[in-house]
Order: sequence, then C-alpha cells, then structure tokens
Amino acid sequence: MIDAALLPLQRRVLLPPARWLAARGVRADQITVAGFLVGALCLPALAFGLPGLALGFIALNRVMDGLDGAVARLTGPTDRGAFLDIALDFVFYALVPLGFALSDPAQNALPAAVLIAGFVGTGSSFLTFATIAAKRGLAADAYPSKGIYYLSGLTEGAETIALFVVICLWPGLFPALAYAFAAACAVTTVTRWRQGWVVFAPEKN
Repeated sequence: MIDAALLPLQRRVLLPPARWLAARGVRADQITVAGFLVGALCLPALAFGLPGLALGFIALNRVMDGLDGAVARLTGPTDRGAFLDIALDFVFYALVPLGFALSDPAQNALPAAVLIAGFVGTGSSFLTFATIAAKRGLAADAYPSKGIYYLSGLTEGAETIALFVVICLWPGLFPALAYAFAAACAVTTVTRWRQGWVVFAPEKN
C-alpha cells in the first residue's frame, strides 16, 4: 500500500553504497542471492527461539534487496535479475512464519499455515497479473523501473516487513497478528482478482 511512496527515499539512501559496489564489479545478481541466503538464516534463528537474531537477518535481507535493484539500475537491469528478485522474495517471506511454527508448533503452527496461505493468495494474484500484463504490454506507472508489472494492494512489501519486525520484537503476538495479516492478505487477493477480471475482460466487438 505504501511501497510506491517509500521508493524515492529508498533510492536516495541506497544510491551511494550501490555506486561503491558497482565500481568494484559487484553484480546485482550476486547481491540478490547473497541477500536471500542471509535472510534464510532467520528460519533456524526463529526455530531456536532467537527472534532478535532473526530480525537482524531480516533487516540485512531487506537492505540487500534494495541494493540489488540500485546496482542493477546503474549497471543495466536484466530479466534474470527481475526473476531472481521476485522468486527469492516470496520464498523468504514464507520462511518467517515457518520459523515461528517450528519454534512453538502447538501455538504457532495453525496461524503460520493461515498466514502462508494468505501469502500464496497475494503472491499468485500478483504474479499472474504481471504475466498477463507483460503479454499485453502494460506497465505500472508507480513502478517504472521494475522488471515486471507491480500491482499494488493493501498488503505489499513494506507492510509485510513491518509485520515481521513487530512479531520478532513481540513473538507472543504472532498468532493474533498472523490471523489479522492473513485477513488483510485476503482483501488484497480479492481486490487483485477483481482488477484482473476488469482489466483482462474480453474486448467487445
């Protein structure tokens, strides 16, 4: 919901380190893969009851997720980079609730499953819309530099990371917040389904 508003600030902050990395031959794809591997460490950290450490890994992942795009804009974006960025992000998002489920199955397993189902809804509607939008040559005005069509919604990247921060700081709130965020994801999914229904309606002769 607020990703487009935050994008200009993110670019200004990350441009200097991106220039430093690009000048030393660091490629965007390398940052993407490294960022995912760092972020994936949140899974064992959460499973072993270390949410503070997990939050550090999540923060590093998000910084590197922004840096890969900044470096790509300096060196030239690629289709492989766009693919890796989105594909790895969705797996990373699922690892956080999975980590909470492993840490306390009795309390967290069901809300984690519901939250992951919510992520599947938002992710599948996002990617399906982007696929057909690309086929029709459509572009998102709010995200002109993105490698694929970015369809906005109630729950986007910023809101998801805000959730991760809160549940890592107050892990006891995970069940309630997981259910609440899953409900918000359902709203996002339904609104995207409606957008697809309207935008991709057959043309009348």
